[in-house]
Amino acid sequence: MKMTALKAAATLACFTLGSAAHSETLRLSHQWSNTDVRHQVAQIVADGVAAADVDLDIQIFGSKSLFKPREQYRPLSRGQLDMTVLPLSYAGGQQPAFNLTLMPGMVKNHDHAARLSASPFMAALEEKMADDDVMVLVHGYLAGGFVGKDKCITKPEDVKGLQTRAAGKAFEQMLAGAGASIASMASSEIYNAMQTGVLTAANTSSSSFVSYRIYEQVACYTPAGDVALWFMYQPLLMNKSKFDGLTADQQNALLDASAKAQAFYLEEAKKQDAASEQVFRDAGVEIAQMTPADFDAWRALAQETSYKAFVADVPDGQALLDMALAVE
Repeated sequence: MKMTALKAAATLACFTLGSAAHSETLRLSHQWSNTDVRHQVAQIVADGVAAADVDLDIQIFGSKSLFKPREQYRPLSRGQLDMTVLPLSYAGGQQPAFNLTLMPGMVKNHDHAARLSASPFMAALEEKMADDDVMVLVHGYLAGGFVGKDKCITKPEDVKGLQTRAAGKAFEQMLAGAGASIASMASSEIYNAMQTGVLTAANTSSSSFVSYRIYEQVACYTPAGDVALWFMYQPLLMNKSKFDGLTADQQNALLDASAKAQAFYLEEAKKQDAASEQVFRDAGVEIAQMTPADFDAWRALAQETSYKAFVADVPDGQALLDMALAVE
């Protein structure tokens, strides 16, 4: 009887140890506040995984508390970080092809952005991520616009002589082509730069303009409307080896939660633009609108600056650009 009890205890101990061995806590880093849509996307994934009860926990480190905004992709690829939500173009230094995910005039609207995410173009970028031991869990694009500290910005000549922040290399090239001086920084640094006079103009996502309270520092806002020049791919990424090391139940829970988060992301992204316009309007900021003619002028400038430079810098740049432009 005693031996049977001992065997039972041993079996239970082995089972418990086996279960504990599969228990995982993942660290997810991002740069935004907990009111930002990108934090909400991360939270949906974390909550979905927790509800699945598969011994998997996601700990979110927001507001750049774990890594600096532009320093998240490299530790992710090295397995020093498990998950992140970030603009993929921040990793353009490691993979120049990623700069194509923030190219002026490339995306027409949010539904077009969703089609890009499901296209051969994105599959080609995901192959490059896999080479870095990185995979996509949640696809998402956010639109954005311009702010001016002292004036409105709708067309290329409006930025001439301004000290401007642009998110990503391609926008910097285009704005420099329009005669702007460029100051590179994360969107989380725009407020202080505006406040101290380092910046007189900036562009970033509608969501970032609101979550960083940029309306407190500017005179005019040009939101993404019927015409949006600025779209930026900002996915939730995961270290691929870490994902592969999870149990099947944990992987499925993560993928199911990510699918829900992606659907939310698309719908919420559509709301961000109008919502941001109202926030700026309520703050007494002048609202300007970009016309189709303004858009065409920017895109013509981009073709001579950003597009041309991308093709020259990236070995398979023309093929990737053609794949992106082929998505209707």
